[in-house]
Amino acid sequence: MVTTFLSIIITLIITIPIGIFTAIYLSQYAKNKLLIKSVRFATEILSSIPSIVYGLFGYLFFVDALHLGYSLIAGCLTVAIMILPTIIRTTEEAILNVNPLQAHASLALGATKIQTIFKIIIPEAINGILGGIFLSTGRIVGESAALIYTMGTVAKTPSSLFDSARTMAVHMYVLSTEGFHVNEAYATAVLLLIFVIVLNFVSGKISKAIIK
Repeated sequence: MVTTFLSIIITLIITIPIGIFTAIYLSQYAKNKLLIKSVRFATEILSSIPSIVYGLFGYLFFVDALHLGYSLIAGCLTVAIMILPTIIRTTEEAILNVNPLQAHASLALGATKIQTIFKIIIPEAINGILGGIFLSTGRIVGESAALIYTMGTVAKTPSSLFDSARTMAVHMYVLSTEGFHVNEAYATAVLLLIFVIVLNFVSGKISKAIIK
């Protein structure tokens, strides 16, 4: 459970700034239509790639080429690449759905573009942005294939970013495939379900608090 929670926090710390600022650039600053279409096409392609392919890429690049080994950081970087397209697309769509008249009014009153984006556009689009983040969080919790190749399957709480560990989803998979601890695998599944329910409840509370 600790590894799962750490994976969520580290992955979101990596992806949220990159995803939101990329969406802001595409929707508010980018003028080259070819660039915009290319990035959108790339995000759609990345969203449809199976997680096992991400796992193989993460193993070859993060584990082997960068010599990170089977570690928490290698797993989080791999999953970050997986969920980044989701955050970019949902954030961009949320920003584009904001009424442009509000931005025009803000600019007409003397606000700069940066002030308009962070004071007017982002608050109006916060529902869609949070929806993409929460959707991505669910994928982090349920991911197993990519993490087996990058984070490893050591059943211990990591003491650093470079320690191998296993999330609850990987733990459930390993126990079920061994065939000797089926009851423990079912128990892990129940805990994972409870973990997701609690996470959704907390996410809802955070969302309401931010919107207010």
